[in-house]
Amino acid sequence: MTRAAAFRGILRYLRPQMPLVALSLVCAAVSALAQLAVPFFVGQAIDCIVGAGEIDYARIYRLFIVIGACIAAAAAAQYAMSLINNRIVYRLLSRVRQDAFSKLQRLPFRYLDAHAYGETGGIVLADAEQFSDGLLLGLTQLFTGIVTILGVLVILFLLRWEIALIVLCVTPVSLFTARFISSRTYKTFKRQAEVRAEQTAFIDEAIGNLKVVKAYSHEAENAAVFHEQNERFRKCALRAVFFSSTTNPTTRFINALIYAGVALAGALLVISSEAFSVGLLTSCLAYVNQYTKPFNEITEVLAEFQNAIACAGRLFTLIGEEEEPADDALPDLGHAAGEVALQAVDFSYKKDVELIKGLSVSVPAGRRVAIVGPTGCGKTTLINLLMRFYDVDGGCVSVDGKDVRTVTRRSLRKNYGMVLQETWLKRATVRENLCMGNPDCTEEEMIRAAEEAHADGFIRRLPQGYDTVIGAAGSLSEGQRQLLCIARVMLCRPPMLILDEATSNIDTRTERLVQDAFARLMEGRTCFIVAHRLSTVKNADLILVMNAGHIVEQGTHAELLAKNGFYAELYRAQF
Repeated sequence: MTRAAAFRGILRYLRPQMPLVALSLVCAAVSALAQLAVPFFVGQAIDCIVGAGEIDYARIYRLFIVIGACIAAAAAAQYAMSLINNRIVYRLLSRVRQDAFSKLQRLPFRYLDAHAYGETGGIVLADAEQFSDGLLLGLTQLFTGIVTILGVLVILFLLRWEIALIVLCVTPVSLFTARFISSRTYKTFKRQAEVRAEQTAFIDEAIGNLKVVKAYSHEAENAAVFHEQNERFRKCALRAVFFSSTTNPTTRFINALIYAGVALAGALLVISSEAFSVGLLTSCLAYVNQYTKPFNEITEVLAEFQNAIACAGRLFTLIGEEEEPADDALPDLGHAAGEVALQAVDFSYKKDVELIKGLSVSVPAGRRVAIVGPTGCGKTTLINLLMRFYDVDGGCVSVDGKDVRTVTRRSLRKNYGMVLQETWLKRATVRENLCMGNPDCTEEEMIRAAEEAHADGFIRRLPQGYDTVIGAAGSLSEGQRQLLCIARVMLCRPPMLILDEATSNIDTRTERLVQDAFARLMEGRTCFIVAHRLSTVKNADLILVMNAGHIVEQGTHAELLAKNGFYAELYRAQF
């Protein structure tokens, strides 16, 4: 995303808070004008000192009271502006993060599969934080700075137009220098944000798979990869800091030239004109300082602001990603009978790599269908199509004669119960995890489902039983986690089941007990069982044998063995 597009995105998010922005501008104007009044009154006070014994103390005291009031008003306005800007920025940050997270819920799986989870998480968390910090700094300095610059120019023209012209003539040089450097700063900070996201993704991957890393003694290789990424980040950061740090001293040098020019011209005017007093020169010099100060402050925060815009660009790119088409207007599937059909289905994850071509199969309601085949043959892909995690490229998938694309995804998925080889439990109590798919269930129903899954025993041994908080990992073994996932689907009692190596992490004795529970659960339900161990699919009503995206054989266990084909080869390889 370009810098201009990112800036437009920021303005779009600021639009609902325009009343607060306007109030912040008013506070900035009050603060700036109050500060601008101080040099004028200081100059008046200096002119009250004419010579020895010629000092107008009464007027000086009055001027000091006015100066004190101006300083107090400026401080109060500045404090109020800081509070308002904090509210603006953190409301905006909250909304941007909410929109980014909501977008993640609506993104197609194609996007999530193509981007590392750590990188995506880094955009929502780290980039959003950098964005808010830079924006807060930018708002605080920019509002006051702009009002100060305009106010000083007006006052200088009113006091002495020659001084104002000197200031105006040199100012474009300062602006051009700042713009020249900032354009390069944005590119370097954008690259820095990209490398930081890449590094975050690698750290997430390395920590998540630390057992595998240690098991294969891969620590040195990971350290080398991280070192290479760290070096790239260091170079990007140094380059960004170099460009951003050159802005301030450059503009300070130019502003020093402005000050010197005004001092020289003012001194000549004091000598040649009685109308231009020492007090007035003092005021003009103070105004020049106030004029150049915003430029210095703005250039100081320019690097942070450029970083904020770069991070905002990555956030808005995520928020602007094409999401799954909304299907709220479509009818619900209702409670399905469980008749599933795939008709001439074509599908591939990448357009140039064919995976499934012309696949057709019909499954009557209540049948147990096993899907077997070598790794990479398309078993999990078939499940993705049934659940409509992906849409087919050609043909259609139907449930009870309805194309799944003509009903809402939510109603389709509510008719499926799913137990995967990779377990997922949220950080919550055991009770909340079990009741995720059926929040209205009773205590008795929940306990009965846990008993059927043979999970009740170890749950009651936990410190707080069903109210024990469990996390993503650590507190439970893989087998126990899988039993909880099985109990969760048993509590839902859906009309269709998908079991993808659902008992792979369970010991043989418990697996037999769970299989009995599954047998009771599967009665009268359409079931799709993905299995590598062919001993678990002997009792299936239909076995689909897949190879290279095609169903090469189908039938019962006995029929397929009698054919002495591909299934028989797989079976003999295992037994």
